[in-house]
Amino acid sequence: MIHATFFSYRLDFKEPSGTSRGVLRQKESFFLQIIEDGQEGWGEVGILRGLSADDTPALETQLSWTAKNIHLGLEELFAANQMFPSIQFALEQAFSHLKNGFCHFPSDFTLGRASQAINGLIWMGDQSFMMDQIEQRLAEGFKTLKMKIGAISWNAEKILLKGIRERFSATELEIRVDANGSFELDNAVKVSGYLSDIQVHSIEQPIPAGNNAALAKAVRLMQIPIALDESLIGLFSLEKKCQLLDDINPPFIILKPSFIGGWGGSNDWVTLAEERGIQWWATSALESNVGLNAIAQWVFTKKNKIPQGLGTGSLYTNNIPGPLQVLNGEIKMRNDANQGWDLSVLRSNILKQ
Repeated sequence: MIHATFFSYRLDFKEPSGTSRGVLRQKESFFLQIIEDGQEGWGEVGILRGLSADDTPALETQLSWTAKNIHLGLEELFAANQMFPSIQFALEQAFSHLKNGFCHFPSDFTLGRASQAINGLIWMGDQSFMMDQIEQRLAEGFKTLKMKIGAISWNAEKILLKGIRERFSATELEIRVDANGSFELDNAVKVSGYLSDIQVHSIEQPIPAGNNAALAKAVRLMQIPIALDESLIGLFSLEKKCQLLDDINPPFIILKPSFIGGWGGSNDWVTLAEERGIQWWATSALESNVGLNAIAQWVFTKKNKIPQGLGTGSLYTNNIPGPLQVLNGEIKMRNDANQGWDLSVLRSNILKQ
């Protein structure tokens, strides 16, 4: 006999974290639990309010239907949730956990023998706050920094970027910037000239998603490579995914499994990108350690040497304790992937239902 349930869980940030959509103090997730023959499987529904394609009033109704029909199995439920990519990813995780524990993709990574390079994230804020973060990330040993831009004046952001590059050459430290669609085309082209001068690696989503013609021009005119992020959200068919890549031809795409249909959806994007010579990396969508673990293990199997965006496990005061750790700019397991988990906070929420 198999049954399932779900509940909402709010992750509390240790410090307010600035984004282009405001300051985050909490992040809502849902957790799906499957029980079969005394075994449990957990999956995280990792939405971001205001950004996820499935951030709709229908999400909880769909989650309830999915839990009630868990007997249909992963394949049928995955197809039934095409418009709810975060539920698709939770289903993949939960059915895998039911079978394999938290060791979704056995490898040297899950045994704690190998690590994956990641970037250090610099949140938006005033100049002094951002500089403090930069100093902290450098002290932590990161060799790649991702800095969000567009929150303060461009002149102030230029000073920050210049200060980093004066201390570290491009061979010593890779710099990425994430604009979250904050520029118009003309400004994006102008900004790219300075970013090229200081050897910035790439810029994420310089122009808002949906304006494919402008993004295609940006790819041609900007002086540093573009990485598409938000543009991938809400594209559910292979036809639309192909059209996006063919219309814009970006140098990079960024995969957030919770936004694009989990491992299955991410694999589709990887295949399409590699067929076209487009490179990619993955980032978390601020999931707890449950979702982060699922993404990190999947990424490792791809043997992608580009530093990934997976350094979010230490953001919360009430994260789900697990074996993931970040050392010297790399994420790895303290020990075996099935050891070191404390699911008591999740189980206690089930009892409250």
